[in-house]
Amino acid sequence: MATSKTRNPRVLFVTPEIHPLIKTGGLADVSGALPAALRELGVETRVLVPGYPKVLAGARNKRLSHTFHDLPEADEVRLLSASLPGSGVPLLIIDCPLLYQRDGGPYQNPAGVDWPDNAQRFALLSRIGAILGSDASPLSFHPDIVHCNDWQSALAPAFLHFMPGKKAATVMTLHNLAFQGIFPPHIVAEVGLPPASFSIEGVEYYGNFSTLKAGLYYADHITTVSPTYAREIQQEALGFGMQGLLARRSDKLTGIVNGIDTGDWNPAADPHLVQGYDAGQMAGKTANKLALQEKMGLKRDPDIPLLGMISRITHQKGGDLLLEIAPQLLQENVQIVLLGTGETALENGFRNLAHAHPDKVGVTIGFNEGLSHLVEAGADMFLMPSRFEPCGLNQMYSQRYGTPPLVHATGGLADTVVDGVTGFVFEPMTAEGFFGCIQRALAAYRDKKVWGKIQRNGMERDSSWKKSAEDYLALYKSMLGGR
Repeated sequence: MATSKTRNPRVLFVTPEIHPLIKTGGLADVSGALPAALRELGVETRVLVPGYPKVLAGARNKRLSHTFHDLPEADEVRLLSASLPGSGVPLLIIDCPLLYQRDGGPYQNPAGVDWPDNAQRFALLSRIGAILGSDASPLSFHPDIVHCNDWQSALAPAFLHFMPGKKAATVMTLHNLAFQGIFPPHIVAEVGLPPASFSIEGVEYYGNFSTLKAGLYYADHITTVSPTYAREIQQEALGFGMQGLLARRSDKLTGIVNGIDTGDWNPAADPHLVQGYDAGQMAGKTANKLALQEKMGLKRDPDIPLLGMISRITHQKGGDLLLEIAPQLLQENVQIVLLGTGETALENGFRNLAHAHPDKVGVTIGFNEGLSHLVEAGADMFLMPSRFEPCGLNQMYSQRYGTPPLVHATGGLADTVVDGVTGFVFEPMTAEGFFGCIQRALAAYRDKKVWGKIQRNGMERDSSWKKSAEDYLALYKSMLGGR
């Protein structure tokens, strides 16, 4: 759709999850914060999201906007207008009880097994996104850009490509290339894509159908969540089979680092903390450390270095590396706190570690928003040894909370942490490299002047969404200017 030269582009942001309504990972944080930051720049933005029970229960000001009939996924689908609690960002909610009203998470049942109809569930999300970005839209809001996120909404660019008439430009953002939305070939016909699309020059991926590849192939522009990750995914090691396509489209691939919600993540006014603090007055950080030690059953001592980790407990996130070095590390006068869920073997490894060292290791298996804030505030340093990390958010939360992060030099970690300045960076990705990084950080921690400077540097770093939103707005305008 053509856009007026006198106004900013209108954007439809299509996402499978959004904070604070429904969250499984960092995509929800991005979906809640980036549209709000774009609106502050004068960009008219709507967010399209599935109507899971938590979304319908938590959204404000719901009203019916349109009813779709006879879509391939369902005979009747209601589209509700609403607003996001807190920011007031306008929402468009797909109310389809057949596909979304069920117990469990957005992608899996209560037992942790993928829903068998995920192809249909997220084809519907993509289809509605495409309809709203086309001449067929029943709404008065006509976006110039349909901004899609990960495999769950990646069919929207493909649907739009094959639709007639004027249509919005499409942006496909990769938050994690490892998740690709792979389904059997027969799903291509079921979602209504033409047979010709099932080829290497289309949606075919090693004999199967990949919704993510559909987005990467048909979108007008691809973004990912850090410049380093944009380079890494064009190589075999982190390309997950898509590196050839991404390298071929490198002129349409841009890395833009995520921001963080500096309202939610503000140590001076965080309701989850026992005492607020800022770079000029750090006494509150010690109070939170003592509270965290008590909560995790550790000895209350402000001088023992406390190492925190909040993570999916997986091979990707380097949980195995921490377990490997733990016997050596715990010979030092340190404490470790871990919050997260993940692979059963690694979860059990950390449970056993805490059982063997109850005075030094505190582990909570699960997710707890309040505790995650307390860990960021109470820990002295934050461990993030990810094998790959498209952007990462916790390293930015940590810097803002005066908790220098220790990170592997990959993706957004390499782009947001400066070694010895705002945190500590290690490579190669080995147990020896990780342990050496911790030793460097412990040496700096013992020099209060050096440590205080590293803390202040991190706390003064601008991690807000403003710069990221400005970069996205510039990208949208350049795309539309070239159409």
